[in-house]
Amino acid sequence: MEFAMIEIDQASPVEAHLLRGCCMEAERADIVFFRLEGLKDALGAAGHPHLNATIEEIHNTSRLLRELADLSQVHQDRVAVTLDHLNILLPCLSRSLRDITSFYEDKTISKQNRWRKMYHSMTKEANGLLLPQRFILYNRYLLLLRDLLARSPSFDLNAMENLRTQILKLREARGIPPPPVQVGPIVRYDSLATPDVGPPVHWAEQIFSLPLPSRTGFRNQHVSKSLGPHRPWGHLNIPPGSKVLFRRSFNDDKIALIVFIDSRDKCPYFLVRTFHMGGPWYSVFGAHELCIDRDGSSLRLKRWSKTENCSKLWAILYFVTWEELVLMYCTFLSLKAFNTLTVGLAAEDYHMHGEKKLFQATIIDDGYKHSLIVYRDRVTRGLRLHAAVWGGELRQCPVWTAFITHQAASPTWIKRASRHKIRLADIQLYVFCQKYQQQNQRRGAAGAFEIYFVSEEASIRFKDLFHPPTEDEANESPVSPTMS
Repeated sequence: MEFAMIEIDQASPVEAHLLRGCCMEAERADIVFFRLEGLKDALGAAGHPHLNATIEEIHNTSRLLRELADLSQVHQDRVAVTLDHLNILLPCLSRSLRDITSFYEDKTISKQNRWRKMYHSMTKEANGLLLPQRFILYNRYLLLLRDLLARSPSFDLNAMENLRTQILKLREARGIPPPPVQVGPIVRYDSLATPDVGPPVHWAEQIFSLPLPSRTGFRNQHVSKSLGPHRPWGHLNIPPGSKVLFRRSFNDDKIALIVFIDSRDKCPYFLVRTFHMGGPWYSVFGAHELCIDRDGSSLRLKRWSKTENCSKLWAILYFVTWEELVLMYCTFLSLKAFNTLTVGLAAEDYHMHGEKKLFQATIIDDGYKHSLIVYRDRVTRGLRLHAAVWGGELRQCPVWTAFITHQAASPTWIKRASRHKIRLADIQLYVFCQKYQQQNQRRGAAGAFEIYFVSEEASIRFKDLFHPPTEDEANESPVSPTMS
Protein backbone atom coordinates (compact mmCIF):
# COMPACT_ATOMS: atom_id res chain seq x y z
CA MET A 1 0.00 0.00 0.00
CA GLU A 2 1.14 3.53 -0.71
CA PHE A 3 1.05 5.02 2.79
CA ALA A 4 1.98 8.63 3.49
CA MET A 5 3.61 8.25 6.88
CA ILE A 6 2.73 11.46 8.71
CA GLU A 7 3.07 11.78 12.47
CA ILE A 8 -0.16 12.32 14.37
CA ASP A 9 -0.64 15.85 15.60
CA GLN A 10 0.09 15.88 19.33
CA ALA A 11 -2.16 18.92 19.82
CA SER A 12 -5.15 16.59 20.15
CA PRO A 13 -3.78 13.45 21.89
CA VAL A 14 -7.02 12.63 23.75
CA GLU A 15 -9.17 12.52 20.62
CA ALA A 16 -6.62 10.45 18.72
CA HIS A 17 -6.12 8.09 21.68
CA LEU A 18 -9.80 7.41 22.28
CA LEU A 19 -10.66 6.96 18.62
CA ARG A 20 -7.74 4.60 18.16
CA GLY A 21 -9.19 2.87 21.22
CA CYS A 22 -12.43 2.32 19.27
CA CYS A 23 -10.46 0.55 16.54
CA MET A 24 -8.46 -1.51 19.05
CA GLU A 25 -11.60 -2.69 20.85
CA ALA A 26 -13.26 -3.45 17.51
CA GLU A 27 -10.32 -5.70 16.70
CA ARG A 28 -10.58 -7.34 20.12
CA ALA A 29 -14.33 -7.84 19.58
CA ASP A 30 -13.60 -9.54 16.25
CA ILE A 31 -11.23 -11.99 17.93
CA VAL A 32 -13.78 -12.76 20.67
CA PHE A 33 -16.49 -13.17 18.03
CA PHE A 34 -14.49 -15.80 16.11
CA ARG A 35 -13.55 -17.64 19.30
CA LEU A 36 -17.16 -17.82 20.45
CA GLU A 37 -18.18 -18.99 16.98
CA GLY A 38 -15.67 -21.82 17.39
CA LEU A 39 -17.06 -22.57 20.84
CA LYS A 40 -20.58 -22.73 19.43
CA ASP A 41 -19.46 -25.19 16.74
CA ALA A 42 -17.79 -27.36 19.38
CA LEU A 43 -20.92 -27.42 21.54
CA GLY A 44 -23.12 -28.37 18.59
CA ALA A 45 -26.64 -29.30 19.66
CA ALA A 46 -25.69 -28.56 23.25
CA GLY A 47 -25.31 -24.87 22.42
CA HIS A 48 -27.41 -22.24 24.18
CA PRO A 49 -29.52 -19.46 22.62
CA HIS A 50 -27.80 -16.97 24.93
CA LEU A 51 -24.48 -17.89 23.28
CA ASN A 52 -25.90 -17.14 19.83
CA ALA A 53 -27.27 -13.81 21.06
CA THR A 54 -23.93 -12.91 22.67
CA ILE A 55 -22.05 -13.70 19.45
CA GLU A 56 -24.41 -11.57 17.38
CA GLU A 57 -24.19 -8.57 19.70
CA ILE A 58 -20.38 -8.72 19.91
CA HIS A 59 -20.28 -8.70 16.12
CA ASN A 60 -22.51 -5.60 16.16
CA THR A 61 -20.21 -4.01 18.74
CA SER A 62 -17.23 -4.38 16.43
CA ARG A 63 -19.12 -2.82 13.53
CA LEU A 64 -20.44 0.12 15.60
CA LEU A 65 -17.01 0.92 17.04
CA ARG A 66 -15.45 1.12 13.59
CA GLU A 67 -18.38 3.12 12.25
CA LEU A 68 -17.99 5.62 15.08
CA ALA A 69 -14.28 6.02 14.37
CA ASP A 70 -14.93 6.43 10.63
CA LEU A 71 -17.68 9.02 11.05
CA SER A 72 -15.52 10.98 13.48
CA GLN A 73 -13.12 11.61 10.58
CA VAL A 74 -15.87 13.55 8.78
CA HIS A 75 -17.44 15.09 11.91
CA GLN A 76 -14.19 16.15 13.56
CA ASP A 77 -15.82 19.29 14.95
CA ARG A 78 -18.20 17.04 16.94
CA VAL A 79 -15.65 14.61 18.37
CA ALA A 80 -15.15 16.63 21.56
CA VAL A 81 -18.75 16.06 22.75
CA THR A 82 -18.29 12.26 22.51
CA LEU A 83 -15.03 11.99 24.45
CA ASP A 84 -16.44 11.71 27.97
CA HIS A 85 -18.90 9.07 26.84
CA LEU A 86 -16.14 7.06 25.16
CA ASN A 87 -14.03 7.39 28.29
CA ILE A 88 -16.90 5.83 30.25
CA LEU A 89 -17.65 3.04 27.78
CA LEU A 90 -14.32 1.77 26.43
CA PRO A 91 -12.72 0.55 29.71
CA CYS A 92 -15.90 -1.32 30.66
CA LEU A 93 -16.30 -2.84 27.21
CA SER A 94 -12.62 -3.80 27.06
CA ARG A 95 -12.85 -5.55 30.45
CA SER A 96 -15.87 -7.56 29.30
CA LEU A 97 -14.10 -8.73 26.15
CA ARG A 98 -10.93 -9.65 28.08
CA ASP A 99 -12.98 -11.55 30.68
CA ILE A 100 -14.66 -13.59 27.95
CA THR A 101 -11.21 -14.38 26.55
CA SER A 102 -10.02 -15.57 29.99
CA PHE A 103 -12.98 -17.93 30.36
CA TYR A 104 -12.53 -19.21 26.83
CA GLU A 105 -8.82 -19.95 27.35
CA ASP A 106 -9.38 -21.91 30.57
CA LYS A 107 -8.22 -25.34 29.35
CA THR A 108 -8.77 -26.97 32.78
CA ILE A 109 -12.50 -27.41 32.06
CA SER A 110 -14.50 -28.62 29.06
CA LYS A 111 -15.80 -26.21 26.44
CA GLN A 112 -19.34 -26.86 27.62
CA ASN A 113 -18.39 -25.82 31.15
CA ARG A 114 -16.33 -22.87 29.91
CA TRP A 115 -19.46 -21.38 28.37
CA ARG A 116 -21.57 -22.14 31.47
CA LYS A 117 -18.98 -20.64 33.81
CA MET A 118 -18.54 -17.58 31.57
CA TYR A 119 -22.26 -16.98 31.27
CA HIS A 120 -23.20 -17.43 34.93
CA SER A 121 -20.14 -15.67 36.39
CA MET A 122 -20.46 -12.61 34.18
CA THR A 123 -24.23 -12.44 34.76
CA LYS A 124 -23.75 -12.63 38.51
CA GLU A 125 -21.06 -9.93 38.63
CA ALA A 126 -23.39 -7.61 36.67
CA ASN A 127 -26.17 -7.95 39.28
CA GLY A 128 -28.26 -10.24 37.09
CA LEU A 129 -27.74 -8.45 33.75
CA LEU A 130 -27.54 -11.30 31.23
CA LEU A 131 -24.36 -11.52 29.16
CA PRO A 132 -26.03 -10.75 25.77
CA GLN A 133 -27.97 -7.91 27.43
CA ARG A 134 -24.67 -6.40 28.55
CA PHE A 135 -23.55 -6.05 24.93
CA ILE A 136 -26.98 -4.79 23.91
CA LEU A 137 -26.41 -2.06 26.52
CA TYR A 138 -23.03 -1.22 24.99
CA ASN A 139 -24.47 -1.19 21.46
CA ARG A 140 -27.38 1.08 22.33
CA TYR A 141 -24.89 3.48 23.86
CA LEU A 142 -22.73 3.36 20.73
CA LEU A 143 -25.77 4.02 18.51
CA LEU A 144 -26.62 7.11 20.57
CA LEU A 145 -22.99 8.23 20.38
CA ARG A 146 -23.20 7.93 16.60
CA ASP A 147 -26.35 10.07 16.60
CA LEU A 148 -24.67 12.60 18.89
CA LEU A 149 -21.63 12.77 16.63
CA ALA A 150 -23.71 13.32 13.49
CA ARG A 151 -26.21 15.76 15.07
CA SER A 152 -29.01 13.35 14.26
CA PRO A 153 -32.50 14.66 15.09
CA SER A 154 -33.23 11.20 16.57
CA PHE A 155 -30.62 11.66 19.31
CA ASP A 156 -32.20 11.16 22.76
CA LEU A 157 -30.25 12.82 25.58
CA ASN A 158 -32.43 11.26 28.29
CA ALA A 159 -31.80 7.78 26.89
CA MET A 160 -28.09 8.56 26.76
CA GLU A 161 -28.06 9.57 30.44
CA ASN A 162 -29.99 6.45 31.41
CA LEU A 163 -27.55 4.16 29.60
CA ARG A 164 -24.59 6.12 30.97
CA THR A 165 -25.83 5.50 34.53
CA GLN A 166 -26.18 1.77 33.84
CA ILE A 167 -22.64 1.54 32.45
CA LEU A 168 -21.21 3.43 35.45
CA LYS A 169 -22.98 0.93 37.76
CA LEU A 170 -21.54 -1.93 35.74
CA ARG A 171 -18.08 -0.38 36.04
CA GLU A 172 -18.54 -0.13 39.79
CA ALA A 173 -19.70 -3.75 40.05
CA ARG A 174 -16.61 -4.83 38.10
CA GLY A 175 -14.29 -2.75 40.27
CA ILE A 176 -13.50 -0.26 37.51
CA PRO A 177 -13.18 3.21 39.04
CA PRO A 178 -15.06 6.13 37.46
CA PRO A 179 -13.18 8.21 34.90
CA PRO A 180 -10.75 10.42 36.89
CA VAL A 181 -11.12 13.52 34.71
CA GLN A 182 -13.52 15.06 32.26
CA VAL A 183 -11.94 14.90 28.83
CA GLY A 184 -14.64 16.65 26.79
CA PRO A 185 -17.11 19.51 27.18
CA ILE A 186 -20.36 19.01 29.06
CA VAL A 187 -23.16 18.21 26.63
CA ARG A 188 -25.99 20.74 26.82
CA TYR A 189 -29.37 20.75 25.13
CA ASP A 190 -28.56 23.91 23.20
CA SER A 191 -25.47 22.27 21.68
CA LEU A 192 -27.66 19.47 20.36
CA ALA A 193 -30.40 21.61 18.89
CA THR A 194 -31.30 20.99 15.28
CA PRO A 195 -33.45 23.24 13.09
CA ASP A 196 -37.17 22.49 13.06
CA VAL A 197 -37.01 22.27 9.29
CA GLY A 198 -33.74 20.74 8.21
CA PRO A 199 -32.35 20.37 4.70
CA PRO A 200 -34.12 17.80 2.52
CA VAL A 201 -32.85 14.26 2.70
CA HIS A 202 -30.33 13.65 -0.06
CA TRP A 203 -31.32 10.85 -2.43
CA ALA A 204 -28.02 9.04 -1.78
CA GLU A 205 -28.87 8.69 1.92
CA GLN A 206 -31.75 6.39 0.99
CA ILE A 207 -30.18 4.17 -1.66
CA PHE A 208 -28.53 1.70 0.73
CA SER A 209 -31.14 2.00 3.48
CA LEU A 210 -33.83 0.43 1.28
CA PRO A 211 -34.09 -3.37 1.54
CA LEU A 212 -32.99 -5.37 -1.48
CA PRO A 213 -35.89 -7.14 -3.24
CA SER A 214 -33.43 -9.88 -4.24
CA ARG A 215 -29.86 -10.88 -3.46
CA THR A 216 -28.03 -12.32 -6.44
CA GLY A 217 -24.69 -13.47 -5.10
CA PHE A 218 -21.38 -13.59 -6.97
CA ARG A 219 -19.74 -16.99 -7.03
CA ASN A 220 -16.19 -15.86 -6.34
CA GLN A 221 -15.24 -13.61 -3.43
CA HIS A 222 -12.01 -11.65 -3.26
CA VAL A 223 -10.37 -9.18 -0.89
CA SER A 224 -11.07 -5.48 -1.44
CA LYS A 225 -8.08 -3.14 -1.46
CA SER A 226 -7.38 0.49 -0.66
CA LEU A 227 -4.29 1.64 -2.55
CA GLY A 228 -3.96 5.17 -1.20
CA PRO A 229 -2.20 7.47 -0.72
CA HIS A 230 -3.26 7.29 2.95
CA ARG A 231 -3.08 9.65 5.88
CA PRO A 232 -3.73 9.14 9.62
CA TRP A 233 -6.81 10.30 11.53
CA GLY A 234 -7.27 14.07 11.66
CA HIS A 235 -5.08 14.95 8.67
CA LEU A 236 -7.64 15.18 5.89
CA ASN A 237 -8.83 18.74 6.53
CA ILE A 238 -12.53 17.93 6.16
CA PRO A 239 -14.47 21.14 6.96
CA PRO A 240 -16.95 21.29 9.87
CA GLY A 241 -20.59 20.70 8.99
CA SER A 242 -19.91 18.16 6.24
CA LYS A 243 -22.75 15.69 5.76
CA VAL A 244 -22.30 11.91 5.56
CA LEU A 245 -24.49 10.35 2.86
CA PHE A 246 -23.72 6.69 3.50
CA ARG A 247 -21.11 4.24 4.69
CA ARG A 248 -20.41 0.78 3.22
CA SER A 249 -18.02 -1.81 4.61
CA PHE A 250 -15.93 -4.49 2.88
CA ASN A 251 -13.72 -7.37 4.02
CA ASP A 252 -15.82 -7.74 7.20
CA ASP A 253 -15.33 -4.01 7.89
CA LYS A 254 -11.56 -4.06 7.45
CA ILE A 255 -12.18 -1.52 4.69
CA ALA A 256 -14.94 1.09 4.77
CA LEU A 257 -16.17 3.61 2.21
CA ILE A 258 -17.76 6.83 3.51
CA VAL A 259 -19.38 9.24 1.05
CA PHE A 260 -20.04 12.77 2.26
CA ILE A 261 -20.97 16.24 1.04
CA ASP A 262 -18.23 18.78 1.75
CA SER A 263 -19.75 21.77 3.56
CA ARG A 264 -17.37 24.14 1.83
CA ASP A 265 -17.86 23.38 -1.88
CA LYS A 266 -21.12 21.36 -1.53
CA CYS A 267 -19.59 18.54 -3.60
CA PRO A 268 -19.49 14.77 -2.90
CA TYR A 269 -16.28 13.14 -1.67
CA PHE A 270 -15.29 9.49 -1.29
CA LEU A 271 -13.35 8.54 1.84
CA VAL A 272 -11.78 5.08 2.22
CA ARG A 273 -10.55 3.75 5.56
CA THR A 274 -8.20 0.81 5.89
CA PHE A 275 -5.91 -0.55 8.61
CA HIS A 276 -2.13 -0.66 8.63
CA MET A 277 -0.04 -1.94 11.53
CA GLY A 278 -3.11 -1.92 13.75
CA GLY A 279 -4.14 1.67 13.10
CA PRO A 280 -6.73 3.30 10.82
CA TRP A 281 -5.54 5.14 7.72
CA TYR A 282 -7.65 7.25 5.38
CA SER A 283 -7.67 8.43 1.80
CA VAL A 284 -10.14 10.90 0.27
CA PHE A 285 -10.88 12.18 -3.24
CA GLY A 286 -13.77 14.09 -4.75
CA ALA A 287 -16.16 12.29 -7.09
CA HIS A 288 -14.88 14.67 -9.80
CA GLU A 289 -11.34 13.36 -9.25
CA LEU A 290 -12.23 9.69 -9.67
CA CYS A 291 -13.26 7.36 -12.48
CA ILE A 292 -15.05 4.03 -12.11
CA ASP A 293 -15.27 0.78 -14.03
CA ARG A 294 -16.41 -2.77 -13.35
CA ASP A 295 -14.32 -5.92 -13.35
CA GLY A 296 -16.48 -8.97 -12.62
CA SER A 297 -17.73 -8.67 -9.03
CA SER A 298 -15.64 -5.57 -8.29
CA LEU A 299 -15.74 -1.86 -8.93
CA ARG A 300 -12.39 -0.21 -9.56
CA LEU A 301 -11.96 3.44 -8.64
CA LYS A 302 -9.08 5.29 -10.26
CA ARG A 303 -7.46 8.65 -9.54
CA TRP A 304 -5.07 10.83 -11.49
CA SER A 305 -1.49 10.91 -10.22
CA LYS A 306 -0.01 14.36 -10.77
CA THR A 307 3.50 13.18 -9.90
CA GLU A 308 3.44 10.28 -12.37
CA ASN A 309 1.06 11.98 -14.85
CA CYS A 310 -1.10 8.89 -15.26
CA SER A 311 -4.21 7.17 -13.96
CA LYS A 312 -3.71 4.89 -10.93
CA LEU A 313 -5.93 2.51 -9.01
CA TRP A 314 -7.25 4.07 -5.82
CA ALA A 315 -9.53 1.31 -4.53
CA ILE A 316 -10.84 -2.10 -5.63
CA LEU A 317 -14.15 -2.92 -3.96
CA TYR A 318 -15.56 -6.44 -4.22
CA PHE A 319 -19.30 -6.92 -3.72
CA VAL A 320 -21.19 -9.89 -2.33
CA THR A 321 -24.28 -9.26 -4.48
CA TRP A 322 -24.87 -7.99 -8.00
CA GLU A 323 -27.60 -5.63 -6.76
CA GLU A 324 -25.25 -3.77 -4.39
CA LEU A 325 -22.62 -3.45 -7.13
CA VAL A 326 -25.19 -1.92 -9.50
CA LEU A 327 -26.42 0.53 -6.86
CA MET A 328 -22.90 1.70 -6.06
CA TYR A 329 -22.03 2.13 -9.73
CA CYS A 330 -25.14 4.18 -10.49
CA THR A 331 -24.74 6.21 -7.29
CA PHE A 332 -21.18 7.14 -8.22
CA LEU A 333 -22.19 8.14 -11.77
CA SER A 334 -25.02 10.38 -10.60
CA LEU A 335 -22.95 12.01 -7.84
CA LYS A 336 -20.19 12.75 -10.33
CA ALA A 337 -22.53 13.94 -13.09
CA PHE A 338 -24.34 16.43 -10.83
CA ASN A 339 -21.07 17.63 -9.26
CA THR A 340 -20.29 21.25 -10.12
CA LEU A 341 -16.55 20.47 -10.12
CA THR A 342 -16.86 17.70 -12.70
CA VAL A 343 -15.44 18.71 -16.07
CA GLY A 344 -17.41 16.08 -17.97
CA LEU A 345 -18.23 12.41 -18.45
CA ALA A 346 -17.75 10.52 -21.70
CA ALA A 347 -20.66 8.49 -23.07
CA GLU A 348 -18.80 5.23 -22.38
CA ASP A 349 -18.48 6.13 -18.69
CA TYR A 350 -22.22 5.56 -18.29
CA HIS A 351 -22.05 1.99 -19.59
CA MET A 352 -21.23 -0.64 -16.98
CA HIS A 353 -19.17 -3.53 -18.31
CA GLY A 354 -20.66 -6.99 -18.11
CA GLU A 355 -24.23 -6.10 -19.08
CA LYS A 356 -26.20 -6.84 -22.26
CA LYS A 357 -28.86 -4.40 -23.45
CA LEU A 358 -32.08 -6.27 -24.23
CA PHE A 359 -34.40 -3.32 -24.81
CA GLN A 360 -34.41 0.46 -25.10
CA ALA A 361 -37.21 2.95 -25.66
CA THR A 362 -38.23 6.52 -24.88
CA ILE A 363 -40.69 7.10 -22.06
CA ILE A 364 -42.36 10.06 -20.38
CA ASP A 365 -41.55 9.67 -16.70
CA ASP A 366 -42.64 12.12 -13.97
CA GLY A 367 -43.07 14.75 -16.68
CA TYR A 368 -39.60 14.19 -18.19
CA LYS A 369 -38.44 12.37 -21.30
CA HIS A 370 -36.23 9.45 -20.24
CA SER A 371 -34.61 6.45 -21.88
CA LEU A 372 -35.79 3.12 -20.46
CA ILE A 373 -33.35 0.25 -20.86
CA VAL A 374 -33.56 -3.40 -19.84
CA TYR A 375 -30.16 -4.87 -18.96
CA ARG A 376 -29.16 -8.48 -18.35
CA ASP A 377 -26.01 -9.13 -16.35
CA ARG A 378 -23.70 -11.56 -18.12
CA VAL A 379 -22.27 -12.99 -14.88
CA THR A 380 -25.35 -13.46 -12.69
CA ARG A 381 -28.05 -13.40 -15.43
CA GLY A 382 -29.89 -10.81 -13.33
CA LEU A 383 -32.34 -8.43 -15.03
CA ARG A 384 -32.93 -4.78 -14.23
CA LEU A 385 -34.77 -1.76 -15.55
CA HIS A 386 -32.71 1.40 -15.94
CA ALA A 387 -34.06 4.89 -16.58
CA ALA A 388 -31.60 7.54 -17.79
CA VAL A 389 -31.75 11.18 -18.83
CA TRP A 390 -32.83 11.31 -22.51
CA GLY A 391 -30.97 14.41 -23.70
CA GLY A 392 -28.96 17.48 -22.78
CA GLU A 393 -25.71 17.78 -20.82
CA LEU A 394 -26.71 14.99 -18.45
CA ARG A 395 -27.71 12.58 -21.25
CA GLN A 396 -27.46 8.93 -20.09
CA CYS A 397 -27.10 9.94 -16.43
CA PRO A 398 -28.98 7.39 -14.24
CA VAL A 399 -32.37 8.47 -12.90
CA TRP A 400 -33.51 5.20 -11.33
CA THR A 401 -33.03 1.47 -11.53
CA ALA A 402 -35.22 -1.45 -10.48
CA PHE A 403 -34.35 -5.14 -10.18
CA ILE A 404 -36.57 -7.75 -11.80
CA THR A 405 -37.36 -10.48 -9.27
CA HIS A 406 -39.31 -13.75 -9.34
CA GLN A 407 -42.48 -11.61 -9.18
CA ALA A 408 -42.12 -11.02 -12.92
CA ALA A 409 -43.14 -14.65 -13.53
CA SER A 410 -46.64 -13.89 -12.24
CA PRO A 411 -49.22 -13.31 -15.02
CA THR A 412 -50.51 -10.30 -13.07
CA TRP A 413 -47.11 -8.61 -12.71
CA ILE A 414 -47.24 -6.74 -16.03
CA LYS A 415 -50.37 -5.25 -17.56
CA ARG A 416 -51.17 -2.96 -20.51
CA ALA A 417 -53.26 -0.08 -19.17
CA SER A 418 -53.65 1.56 -22.62
CA ARG A 419 -51.94 1.62 -26.01
CA HIS A 420 -48.94 3.49 -24.56
CA LYS A 421 -49.08 2.59 -20.88
CA ILE A 422 -47.71 -0.44 -19.04
CA ARG A 423 -48.22 -1.06 -15.33
CA LEU A 424 -45.93 -3.17 -13.16
CA ALA A 425 -47.64 -4.57 -10.08
CA ASP A 426 -44.58 -5.01 -7.85
CA ILE A 427 -41.41 -3.04 -8.49
CA GLN A 428 -39.05 -1.16 -6.15
CA LEU A 429 -37.24 1.86 -7.55
CA TYR A 430 -33.82 3.09 -6.44
CA VAL A 431 -33.76 6.78 -7.37
CA PHE A 432 -30.53 8.66 -8.18
CA CYS A 433 -32.04 12.10 -8.70
CA GLN A 434 -33.26 14.68 -6.20
CA LYS A 435 -36.09 16.02 -8.38
CA TYR A 436 -37.62 12.73 -9.45
CA GLN A 437 -40.90 11.88 -7.68
CA GLN A 438 -41.82 8.27 -8.32
CA GLN A 439 -45.19 8.61 -6.57
CA ASN A 440 -46.36 10.54 -9.64
CA GLN A 441 -46.10 7.27 -11.55
CA ARG A 442 -47.83 5.10 -8.95
CA ARG A 443 -51.42 4.09 -9.63
CA GLY A 444 -54.18 2.53 -7.54
CA ALA A 445 -54.28 1.35 -3.94
CA ALA A 446 -51.51 -1.20 -4.60
CA GLY A 447 -49.23 1.47 -6.07
CA ALA A 448 -48.59 -0.18 -9.44
CA PHE A 449 -45.82 1.62 -11.33
CA GLU A 450 -46.97 3.06 -14.65
CA ILE A 451 -44.63 3.55 -17.61
CA TYR A 452 -45.75 5.74 -20.52
CA PHE A 453 -44.02 4.78 -23.78
CA VAL A 454 -43.77 7.40 -26.50
CA SER A 455 -44.20 4.60 -29.06
CA GLU A 456 -47.06 2.09 -28.91
CA GLU A 457 -44.78 -0.43 -30.56
CA ALA A 458 -42.26 -0.04 -27.71
CA SER A 459 -44.94 -0.78 -25.09
CA ILE A 460 -45.81 -4.03 -26.91
CA ARG A 461 -42.16 -5.07 -27.23
CA PHE A 462 -41.54 -4.31 -23.56
CA LYS A 463 -44.45 -6.48 -22.42
CA ASP A 464 -43.48 -9.28 -24.82
CA LEU A 465 -39.93 -9.25 -23.43
CA PHE A 466 -41.19 -10.47 -20.07
CA HIS A 467 -44.34 -12.32 -21.14
CA PRO A 468 -43.94 -13.53 -24.73
CA PRO A 469 -47.28 -13.81 -26.51
CA THR A 470 -48.85 -17.17 -27.30
CA GLU A 471 -49.17 -18.15 -30.94
CA ASP A 472 -52.79 -17.00 -31.05
CA GLU A 473 -51.90 -13.66 -29.45
CA ALA A 474 -49.06 -13.17 -31.92
CA ASN A 475 -51.43 -13.70 -34.85
CA GLU A 476 -53.77 -11.06 -33.43
CA SER A 477 -50.96 -8.56 -32.76
CA PRO A 478 -51.49 -5.14 -34.40
CA VAL A 479 -47.74 -4.73 -34.81
CA SER A 480 -46.50 -5.35 -38.35
CA PRO A 481 -43.58 -7.77 -39.00
CA THR A 482 -41.28 -4.89 -39.86
CA MET A 483 -42.09 -3.14 -36.58
CA SER A 484 -41.43 -6.36 -34.65
